[in-house]
Amino acid sequence: MAFLELSGIQKRFGETSAVIDFNLAAERGEFVSFLGPSGCGKTTTLRMIAGFEQPTAGTVAVDGKDITRRAPNQRNVGMVFQSYALFPNMTVAGNVGFGLRVRKQPKDRVAKRVTELLELIHLPDKADRYPYQLSGGQQQRVALARALAIEPQVLLLDEPLSALDAKIRVILRNEIRAIQRSLGITTVYVTHDQEEALSLSDRIVVMSEGRIEQIGSPFEVYNFPATSFVASFVGTLNVMTARVAGAAEGRLVMDGQPIRAARPVTIAPDGANVTIAFRPEMLSMGEAGANRLRGTVQDVTFLGSIVRIRVHLASGATVVSVDTFNDPNLTVPEAGAEVTISFPPEAVLVLEAPPAATAEDLIAEA
Repeated sequence: MAFLELSGIQKRFGETSAVIDFNLAAERGEFVSFLGPSGCGKTTTLRMIAGFEQPTAGTVAVDGKDITRRAPNQRNVGMVFQSYALFPNMTVAGNVGFGLRVRKQPKDRVAKRVTELLELIHLPDKADRYPYQLSGGQQQRVALARALAIEPQVLLLDEPLSALDAKIRVILRNEIRAIQRSLGITTVYVTHDQEEALSLSDRIVVMSEGRIEQIGSPFEVYNFPATSFVASFVGTLNVMTARVAGAAEGRLVMDGQPIRAARPVTIAPDGANVTIAFRPEMLSMGEAGANRLRGTVQDVTFLGSIVRIRVHLASGATVVSVDTFNDPNLTVPEAGAEVTISFPPEAVLVLEAPPAATAEDLIAEA
């Protein structure tokens, strides 16, 4: 039996459905991320686990016990908010020990637990500081310690790193994962940041418009997206239209040039158009791969660890991005140069339908 189980969860606000038929079974000690654009229902689902929202339908169970109608303070659940929500009139020690004092724990027990947690979050010397005397990263550590103080059965984190700069985010997400593993606590993490979800999670729940698009390991979600939305939202992707030339053999024609997928095309007959996609890192410059596309370099962008080359294909109507690892000795073609892109059949994803919007569109709308 799963440790945290959400069955048939739905949430409506008037005529609007925020969450639709959400089902999840998380094991004890598992780290699960809810990933999706703003407005997809991920925070609403988290709040239903915490008890701050009541589901319109469905049940929430922890360790086999139905907690759907319990008040938040009657659930053994710890929550870390995006805004930290620390008490400004309390010291760090006061904030961390707050939940234990509310539960009428003895003073020596509270003091011992606070000391343990401040060591765990690497702030043993900040017990007497107030929140305004701490950096954003330190405040988030204190918020995490406060949530962990009551020894919750489930830890919930609602975009806890979104207000921090990039370097601090990386440091803190590694610390959160290390703490979660050391305590073995079942954790649900809400984020719109795909890199966070991919690096932290045992499993990812990708959501769109209140529905689950896919549940899987980071490897599965990235390499084998179940829908066009997942393919376009998770990672950078080349998405375009191709015509089926030989469904049984996986033969396609894109931009007037023949390519082949690793598997038969089962979603459309010969002559039909389908949406195909491939990751930029699966492509390379030159003639080495089984599939080859010819075009002209539009531009070259330096992105630190990678260099992105954008190529206009022969017709000029389609642009494909190619990512290659940065190297001091790397030679890249100049804009306007005629080049060949190659890639293996395994790189070609044949999707069931064109995506409603690209990841860039969704992020821009958010």
